[in-house]
Amino acid sequence: MFSYVGGCVLFAALLHATWNAMLHGNADRFLSMTWMSVCIGIVSVVAIPFLPLPASGAWPCIVASGLVHIGYNMALVRAYQGGDLGATYPIARGSSPMLVALGAAFFAREHPGALPVAGIVLVSAGIVWLALQRGNVSGKGALAAFVTGATIAVYTVIDGIGVRASGHALSYTAWMFAFYLLMLPLFIALRGRHALRAPAAVVAQNVAGGLVSVAAYGIVIWAMQFGAMGAVSALRETSVVFAALIGRIFLGEQLTAQRLLACCVIAAGAVCIGA
Repeated sequence: MFSYVGGCVLFAALLHATWNAMLHGNADRFLSMTWMSVCIGIVSVVAIPFLPLPASGAWPCIVASGLVHIGYNMALVRAYQGGDLGATYPIARGSSPMLVALGAAFFAREHPGALPVAGIVLVSAGIVWLALQRGNVSGKGALAAFVTGATIAVYTVIDGIGVRASGHALSYTAWMFAFYLLMLPLFIALRGRHALRAPAAVVAQNVAGGLVSVAAYGIVIWAMQFGAMGAVSALRETSVVFAALIGRIFLGEQLTAQRLLACCVIAAGAVCIGA
């Protein structure tokens, strides 16, 4: 699956790390996530009339995934309030590939070979090792990051099943992302309409982050038509390597020898998955 599809997933990993860095870099992450979600939802609604309807068997997955994504958004916001990017991001991403592989085996009867399984284990171990290198995270922040990882695993399995039943990956993605518009009434209910106000530059940055997020996960959903869910998920989570580099270059975070070695473990796992 490596070659073209795997390369696309790695590109999606870079995009994912980028929009998460943009989210973490804002002081009011709930507000930023809301504006990103509104952008994602509007793009989806605009695209829907030009796409065929997903097959009927995909609709339960579309609804379930859309709602789980709202829970994921809220958990991610909470995690970033309790720790820096270098600590919380690896915990959230590292706790999902093994769960995805188990869920895919149970619900979709996917049974990858020994080498891909070893790759998934290496990627997961490397990501967790990265997380352990950083101590700047509260207990509540770490718990929220693990909850975020669990929601990632849930929606990944749902989307892996749903996109195969939909008959059209782009249509499935658009309808699922339309649920992101629910973030707006949720924000207003919790913070009030007045709290939506933000400088134009901040809104523009969040809109850009939303567009990057659409591209990042849209590629992943497309890729799950061709590759095992666990393998795609593990390749996507190599985004922690990009996050470590982004943190070093743009946020001034330290990149130690142990963190570099953990990145090598992740890269070795990606090679095993793609072999």
